[in-house]
Amino acid sequence: QVQLVESGGGLVQPGGSLRLSCAASGIISRLNVGWYRQAPGKEREFVAALSTGGSTNYADSVKGRFTISRDNPKNTVYLQMNSLRPEDTAVYYCNAKGREYWNSPYGDYWGQGTLVTVSS
Repeated sequence: QVQLVESGGGLVQPGGSLRLSCAASGIISRLNVGWYRQAPGKEREFVAALSTGGSTNYADSVKGRFTISRDNPKNTVYLQMNSLRPEDTAVYYCNAKGREYWNSPYGDYWGQGTLVTVSS
């Protein structure tokens, strides 16, 4: 069982930046990781993903502004968010999928979320 804890959310003005962190209790290098978000009254949507092999994928709405990365020794995943817009306001969730060890069950893990508010 992998526990994920997000941090780094807060209030930021349009055009500003934030870096979200996701600290994992497990071996993050063996898992595919990603970030999702849910705005008020909307469904949860994909934001960014980073595979175990280093491939990245981004939602069109954040391409060129957000960057996903990981620090394997620290078992931490990051989401650098630049040029923030009011429509980026949402609760951001960290996700990890896969098997920590060859005999581990396949897991799909979620953090509790961190709120990002973009407003002047």
